[in-house]
Amino acid sequence: MGLPFPQVLAAAQAGAGWAFEHLYRELAPSVTGYLRLHGALEPEDLASETFISVFTGLASFSGDEGALRAWVFTIAHRRLVDDWRRRDRRPQHAEVGADVLESRPGGDAEEDALAQLGSATVQEMCAILPADQRAVILLRILADLTVEQVASVMGRSVSAVKALQQRGLATLRSEFGRPGDTLGAGPAMSGMR
Repeated sequence: MGLPFPQVLAAAQAGAGWAFEHLYRELAPSVTGYLRLHGALEPEDLASETFISVFTGLASFSGDEGALRAWVFTIAHRRLVDDWRRRDRRPQHAEVGADVLESRPGGDAEEDALAQLGSATVQEMCAILPADQRAVILLRILADLTVEQVASVMGRSVSAVKALQQRGLATLRSEFGRPGDTLGAGPAMSGMR
């Protein structure tokens, strides 16, 4: 996190605003991305709810940086499940028209196209996975959690998480891998086996 974690944690637990801000800046992008890729309608709102819970309960937290990440993503995962349940009880109907389309200022066309392609590919990859496999893959990659931490976040056994991870990666390989290509063999996925 840049600064020594014990110093940041102690300051946040003592109520120092800079420490809360530091923790938020370090973790919020991954939390929001996790929620967005799981189809949350308002990922920023759920991330805010997550961090309100984190900051409210931080005084009783004890552990290292990895344990904090796992705890934060446990809260985010629970907020996501709550959101799914809310939506199931009250389906929302959205009308999409031309006024919904977002206009984006121009920039480097190549960078914009590559960013859009990368984002679209990630969303496409996530969309083909069942929710539990998607959760495991995203918690491993975005949250950088261990298999044991993912099991804790999801309330599953370590062997169940490993099986979900293997099935998810196999699905991605079969859908997006090219002959002779081994999806998951690169540096970002090599620690996932």
